[in-house]
Amino acid sequence: MRYGLWRKVMTETRKLVAILAADVVGYSRLAAADEDRTLARLRALRSDLIDPTIAVHNGRVVKRTGDGILVEFRSVVDAVRCAVEVQNGMIERNAGLPPERRIEFRVGVHLGDVVEESDGDLMGDGVNIAARLEGVARPGTVCLSEDAYRQVKARLDLAVADLGPTQLKNIAEPVRVYSLEVAAPAPAKSGHSTEPATPESSIRLSLPDKPSIAVLPFNNMSSEPGQEYLSDGIVEAITGALSRIRSFFVIARNSAFTYKGRAVNVRDVGSELGVAYVLEGSVQKAGNRVRIIVQLIETEGGAHVWTGRHDGTMDDIFDLQDRITEQVAGALQPSIRIAEIERSRRKRPQDLGAYDYAMRSMPHVWALEKGESAKALELLDKALAIDPAYPLALSLAGWCHAQRSVYTWADDIGQSQAQAQMLAERAAELSGDDPLILAVLGTVHTFVRNHGTARVLLERAVAIDPNSAWAWSRLGWLDNYGDQPERAVEKFERALRLSPLDPMNFNNYVGIGSAHEVAQDYDKAAAFYRRGLEERPHASWIYRALASSLVGAGRLEEAKEAYAQVLRSFPALTVSSVRRAMVFSPAAVDRLVDNLRKLGLPD
Repeated sequence: MRYGLWRKVMTETRKLVAILAADVVGYSRLAAADEDRTLARLRALRSDLIDPTIAVHNGRVVKRTGDGILVEFRSVVDAVRCAVEVQNGMIERNAGLPPERRIEFRVGVHLGDVVEESDGDLMGDGVNIAARLEGVARPGTVCLSEDAYRQVKARLDLAVADLGPTQLKNIAEPVRVYSLEVAAPAPAKSGHSTEPATPESSIRLSLPDKPSIAVLPFNNMSSEPGQEYLSDGIVEAITGALSRIRSFFVIARNSAFTYKGRAVNVRDVGSELGVAYVLEGSVQKAGNRVRIIVQLIETEGGAHVWTGRHDGTMDDIFDLQDRITEQVAGALQPSIRIAEIERSRRKRPQDLGAYDYAMRSMPHVWALEKGESAKALELLDKALAIDPAYPLALSLAGWCHAQRSVYTWADDIGQSQAQAQMLAERAAELSGDDPLILAVLGTVHTFVRNHGTARVLLERAVAIDPNSAWAWSRLGWLDNYGDQPERAVEKFERALRLSPLDPMNFNNYVGIGSAHEVAQDYDKAAAFYRRGLEERPHASWIYRALASSLVGAGRLEEAKEAYAQVLRSFPALTVSSVRRAMVFSPAAVDRLVDNLRKLGLPD
């Protein structure tokens, strides 16, 4: 008996965790009506929505029970965010379906004491309360115990209903229950504006609830001219690697690079970007030797958290990058395992020359201007001549060809679309777990009107790298193309928050303008299009949308001025070429071309 008791103690662990319990409302009814279709939809939801969302928020699936699931999280914040994202995803997926065919979840979240058995199963009141909370939740909502609600009440932007002390089945004492209305925003707080964002509005950035970092451009200390691309490439690799560690909040590269060549105060950087840490460094190259010095600085007080010096050769430059990334992760959050660093590594080219050309193409790729895109393709062709199987160069070249189709730069739009798809799919075959490559492939599928495939790829990209501002932006455009303007604005605003100083943000403002145009709110659309043009005056393709929106708003004189700008850059533009290039819904394209016809656009 004593041996059995000791053995039981040794194989059980007691701990405090956040528990999420969920099941399908009316599963028996759905299965009875069409069991095969219901099971197929559930499997698709698990692979495309539920499991990736759990992984993003660091959850562990304890068990699945037919239509139900029990998940363990390290924090209530992660559990609630996961629940809300899944419920929001279900609202989108159920749109347009009759009520009797909708799959709806009810979710309960509790913070409590549990016993973990040797096989990983969880037992105890903590699990029972979470399961009972799920039972009292209405379809599409999330019910929290008072213990769980206390952890997140200051962070919620949703309407919350206090259900009061509730007697849960087989639970001795009443539990105070709070219900989150996922589709309803929280009431406005005193002193805060409830007006929607405008092009002129600014946001005071608060620190995220996870270690947050901006990797600033490294100083190029090389005596050899023209070596800046080397330091830029190292920063790119470190930023990308850290971004794929889900427990970090990482500012996107483009925002951080706005500080290049400037003397900066780390406190100002912390305030402007909303981060607790900055990573600074320098790169010195002499011949084949490289020295990299890196320092991690806390932005509030300017304290140096960690400093490292790394010497190596150009032959092992990627090993140096890996060591720096590993040490930064350790300084920020000691509990991160080396395995997470291993998962964060990119697939790299074997030939550094191809890498050089790809790095040099980057600013031209993201300019979204005809001449710049052509320069990028020249550099990427050189990279692919050296290494034809370099996934990054293939994907960037695919994106450049996609630009040629959607912005009507190409004489043969169909040929550009086919070239873009071929290059992007080849990149995905070689490196299918790289979020940038998945985002490019998703974007290309968007432009050839494979919107379902595009969404799968883009959602997979943000599941792997939740800090990918560009992937969130492309999801916003996909919502615009699917006549979901409100959801599109949410994603563009998320991209702006992830990378608040990004030179590509002009495209997010254009995306918000496009969302307002889809919603036929033409005055707001024109305001955001003008904001995009203020940031990127040479992106002349924006005038096409601006002219259309001004017609819709009844501002014909301004529309004529915008249309004149269109003709300067696209003198051969016709209704048929616009229809071939635009991938919006037929109704949205009809409104666009009808407005442009009023300004004289020929068929």
